[in-house]
Amino acid sequence: MISNRVVLRLAAAAFGLGLAAGPAFADAIDGDWCSPDGKHLTIKGPSLKTPGGAQMTGNYTRHSFSYVTPAAEPNPGSTIYMSLLNETTVQVREGTPVAQPVIWKRCEHIM
Repeated sequence: MISNRVVLRLAAAAFGLGLAAGPAFADAIDGDWCSPDGKHLTIKGPSLKTPGGAQMTGNYTRHSFSYVTPAAEPNPGSTIYMSLLNETTVQVREGTPVAQPVIWKRCEHIM
């Protein structure tokens, strides 16, 4: 028969493993991001799909991303700075790293 102590230790270990098995993007900026006004972009390492649909490369770190807006999109030539705040929230600034931020969220689903 298994003692209560062993059962408690096994339960604690199983619980700990469950917490560790979160989504792959839990601590990285990679993924699909949606703005409050309906824009969407996707980051996969240094690869980016912009809100206007352009496929391009940007400056990637695990917790930040920046890119220069392409000519066919609004405000061409401006730099977009993104900083991961937590696993579901990113702060986006346009023009300079100290511009007024806009908060984007991970997209719940992409149509």
